[in-house]
Formats: sequence, structure tokens, C-alpha cells
Amino acid sequence: MSVQRFTAADPVGASDACAHHILRLTESALRTQNRVSLAISGGSTPKLMFQAMANMPFAWDRIHLFFVDERCVPPDDPASNYKLAKEALFDPAKIPAANIHRVEGELVPGVAALRYSATIREFFGIEEGEMPRIDILHRGMGPDAHSASLFPGDPLIDLHAGIAAATFAPKFNQWRVTLLPGVLEAARHTVFLVAGADKVEALRAVFHEPYDPRRYPAQIGNAGEDVAWFLDEKAAVGLV
Repeated sequence: MSVQRFTAADPVGASDACAHHILRLTESALRTQNRVSLAISGGSTPKLMFQAMANMPFAWDRIHLFFVDERCVPPDDPASNYKLAKEALFDPAKIPAANIHRVEGELVPGVAALRYSATIREFFGIEEGEMPRIDILHRGMGPDAHSASLFPGDPLIDLHAGIAAATFAPKFNQWRVTLLPGVLEAARHTVFLVAGADKVEALRAVFHEPYDPRRYPAQIGNAGEDVAWFLDEKAAVGLV
């Protein structure tokens, strides 16, 4: 187990450092395997990271992209994580369409979760009940310590079987599809990117409060095989 923290002056610096870290991880993995699985999250800070990644020498023909979570909206909706990644990363980097495995957010939430789970099982060649091991899993964290689309108090936090599920986020009055804790915990490498003064208390809790993912969902997977946090100075101010 390894948990590392890196702090940059601002969100741009943190995003750039995170992008370079992911590049190094992909390059290392591709020395011993034919393809790499990378799961990404949405949000304003990841957009900066995507823009940096689009200008880096990734072997996109050998990297397959998945989503940690998605809003249940069509792929061209402004709220869509897919739309954000397409505009900031997929199109500029000319990533092959066959290498992008999106959540079909335009479907009924439960159906979208089932179809996404099936997509992942097929890609990893696993049976029902088995857990995929995503090579690199990028996550963010909200001011309430939510991560993926697992918000404090969500019953799915206790569900370690299954790959993905639909969940309703009351805070946003919105259905989403999210990877489940078992998948988050099984990732070979987890990379958090967190920026902003509104994350100070959540970060402090994740690192210094007793393990209680029902209160602090970002604690899920924070004791994984290899975890790296990329922070800006405003977010990291409460950590020692």
C-alpha cells in the first residue's frame, strides 16, 4: 500500500502534475501489457487535466477510457461528463472511438448501469460476480467528501459486490451512474485531483478522521495498492 500527496500552487499546476503522473503510469504499464484501462471523472478541475493530457504523448491507440461516473443525461448535454471529456480530450487527442467506453446516460438509469457493467465485464473478460481491476482510476472529491457519485449516506457505499449502479443525488436532483466501492478499491493505481478552498475540511476528514466512508466517501480506495493525491495549495492548507 502506498499513499502519496503532491501539492501545487494552483489548480493548473495540480492538474498538469496529475496528467504527467498518469502518463508515467500508462507508459510503465504498456511495457508489460498490450493495453491500459483508464477511468476518468468529470468536473472543472479535470477539464484542466484533460487539456494537458491532450498535448502529451499518450499511446491513445493502446489506452481504453472508461468513466468513474456519469450524469443521466444525453451525451451532448452540457452536464454530461462524456461531453466534457470529448471536447477537452477525446477530440483534441484524436482518441479512437473504439477505445472510449461511455455510460449511456440517455437511457433509464438502471438500464444504463446494467449496460455499463456488461461493457466492463466484456472488456475485462470477467464473469458475473468477479471484480475488474482498472489500471488507472482518476477521481475527484466534492466539498462534502463525495467521490465518484457516492454521496454521504448513500446505501451503495456498503455494496462491495457489483460493478456499477444507478443512484439519485438529492443535492443535485439528478440520477447518476457510478462505479461501486469494490471497483474503486480494486484499481491498480488511484489518482485523486482536488483543488479549491472549499475542499479543506473534507480533505482533513478523509486523512485524519477514523475510516467512515458513509460520512466521507472519498475514503473508499484511499488505502489501495497505489494512491496519489494531487492538490492545490488552497485545498491542502488543512493537512499536516
